[in-house]
Amino acid sequence: MMIATAKKTPSVRIQDRIFQGNCIDVMNSLEAGSVDVVFADPPYNLQLSGELVRPNHTKVDAVDDDWDQFETFAAYDSFTRDWLTAAKRVLKPDGSLWVIGSYHNIFRVGSILQDLGYWILNDIIWRKSNPMPNFRGRRFTNAHETLIWCAKNRDAKPRFNYEAMKHLNDDTQMRSDWVLPLCTGDERIKGDDGNKAHPTQKPESLLYRVVLSSTNPGDTILDPFFGTGTSGAVAKKLGRHFIGIEQETDYIKVAQKRIDAIEGPRDMEVVGTPAKRDLPRVPFGWLLERGLIKPGAVLVDHRRKHAATVKADGTLIVGDFAGSIHQVGAHVQNAPACNGWQFWHTNIAGDLVPIDILRQKVRAELH
Repeated sequence: MMIATAKKTPSVRIQDRIFQGNCIDVMNSLEAGSVDVVFADPPYNLQLSGELVRPNHTKVDAVDDDWDQFETFAAYDSFTRDWLTAAKRVLKPDGSLWVIGSYHNIFRVGSILQDLGYWILNDIIWRKSNPMPNFRGRRFTNAHETLIWCAKNRDAKPRFNYEAMKHLNDDTQMRSDWVLPLCTGDERIKGDDGNKAHPTQKPESLLYRVVLSSTNPGDTILDPFFGTGTSGAVAKKLGRHFIGIEQETDYIKVAQKRIDAIEGPRDMEVVGTPAKRDLPRVPFGWLLERGLIKPGAVLVDHRRKHAATVKADGTLIVGDFAGSIHQVGAHVQNAPACNGWQFWHTNIAGDLVPIDILRQKVRAELH
């Protein structure tokens, strides 16, 4: 068990700890520009009045805790402005912030984000595949929440693992509407009394996308409203560091126990999400130098409709046209551009494969 209070002393280990206290005070005690991403699940200020009862007369376990209560919208706005200001200070220059909310608060949060100079990159709709029904039948079933993803400022260049999100989505661009279930079943943490340990525990699947999309292994994610530690649990599973801030002792105990039970990745390679632009550049000519392709070899497209001959200098020739693998690929298709690594194929052991396979082999040698 490691409940701590943050102090700016070199001997204090900041990463992978839960700090107990007011999130604004704790963030202001941390070093400026020290975290890569902030993920925040702040109080929603639900403005609930009276009990919500199901048709069978059982009471709905709604969010009515003191930490979600604010006397006025002005009080909530002031609190929001203060914690967002503190979060901006601890973010690195190219850091980013995620905040999740419902219709009760997310529009107020979004306005304050822009007032403070954050630069909104996306709003993500988390569409719940199993939402709670609207028992009174007086409104639409509230089946979604909204996440805002923003950069520290307009000039920041936050991390976005585009290829990782595309692979996660069956090689289709990841959209801004995510269909994911609520946190239920075995994932839902229960207290000793059998009731929910926290009323708004988020599913790990939601945090998985947040963490995988916007951080690298070894990055630090700060969560100023840590609750039962979903962000920390996912961070540890994916080889990232976390800093949790939470006021409630009971939540901290649950979160620490949860995270302690997780074994982080043994091989950091499996949780890496390198972007193509970050990989070492491999010119086509290097394949000839290493004997992976020989001068005079014929490359074809996957339908064998087009063919080109490889010259000793790494250019291709088709008829009287010569150029790079990309230029010749575009030429034969009468297209403005072409990714020659994917377009051109060669025969390896009887199989027709993209020459990009050979580029990956060279990159492995460079790693």
